[in-house]
Amino acid sequence: MLLLKKTLDAIRPTDRLVMAAAQKAIDYCLKPPGSLGKLEDIARQIAGITRQIHNTISKKAIVVMMADNGVYTEGIAMYPQDITRIGADFVTSGRMGVNFLARYAGADIIAVDIGIQVDVDLPRVLNRKIRYGTANFLQEPAMTREEVIRAVETGIEVTNTAIDQGYDLFGTGEIGIGNTTASSAVLYAFTGAPIERVVGRGAGLTDEAFERKKEVVKQAVHLHRPDPEDPLDVLAKVGGLDIAGLTGTYLACAARRIPVVTDGLISNVAALAAMRLHPTAVEYMIPSHLSSEPGARLLQEVTGLEPMLNMDMRLGEGTGCALMFSIIEASLRMIEEMGTFAVIGKSREEIADTIRAYRGQFPR
Repeated sequence: MLLLKKTLDAIRPTDRLVMAAAQKAIDYCLKPPGSLGKLEDIARQIAGITRQIHNTISKKAIVVMMADNGVYTEGIAMYPQDITRIGADFVTSGRMGVNFLARYAGADIIAVDIGIQVDVDLPRVLNRKIRYGTANFLQEPAMTREEVIRAVETGIEVTNTAIDQGYDLFGTGEIGIGNTTASSAVLYAFTGAPIERVVGRGAGLTDEAFERKKEVVKQAVHLHRPDPEDPLDVLAKVGGLDIAGLTGTYLACAARRIPVVTDGLISNVAALAAMRLHPTAVEYMIPSHLSSEPGARLLQEVTGLEPMLNMDMRLGEGTGCALMFSIIEASLRMIEEMGTFAVIGKSREEIADTIRAYRGQFPR
């Protein structure tokens, strides 16, 4: 608990003064004001995160948390649970979906066994196993409060180590059969929204299994009554070890002033848990894509994170983050490489006066 408390205490708002200065630099670029849209938003946000106007990315990583879920035994998944172990092998040998996108983006994968149901002896997998998968939360809490704290602190520790190694942009991914059910249960516990807005088909459930999944989520939350004002209670009772680990990654990035990209449903549920632990953490998050899972739109409303890509993706693993990395790096080049109004001999103030005068000719 000491590491979690220390991390939460270290989180501060992004620097508004630096963001204002960055906006001036952006507005002085040779273009109409605001014409690069969200690219400008990203450059300004990262300036506030790092407390400097000029930024480049040195090393990128996607933290992939891997864990199994005891609720699997309730028939809520299409694939055998062995897939999580196989995924650990594939993601470290470069054969998962996230790998080709990460290679394209020049990003590394940090694969973490935080709760796979069997021992994993792979040299490129970090063994941070809290337990061999969660308990079946339809029968008992997924884990103890002590275990969920350990899982969150594991995410903090893994991320802090990577930051110390020079990584300055992170993405968040996960691998685990049954984890859309766990993330749906966490989202349902936090929001109490209609179940149809929360639960999706995950990896492609049959109609019968889909109805079972919705019923399992409702029953589990009603059974354990997790306190929505206590994020650790929610994660412990109906969450997953991968979700808790990614929660720690978000908190570590906020405490260390490092930008972190959210991925799909599970990643954004972890982001929501991090925000509930410390609301300011959201200022360090950059959303990537809108998952086709129904809970994704609900998360957009609840977190305020507006996805920048809509490509009907729902794979997870951090795939959306890898795509977003290139857009983030492009946004930072704007201030560094774009020509400015200095070429026509005008100051920022003169340009601002011209814009105001122009706008004044067309009152609303």
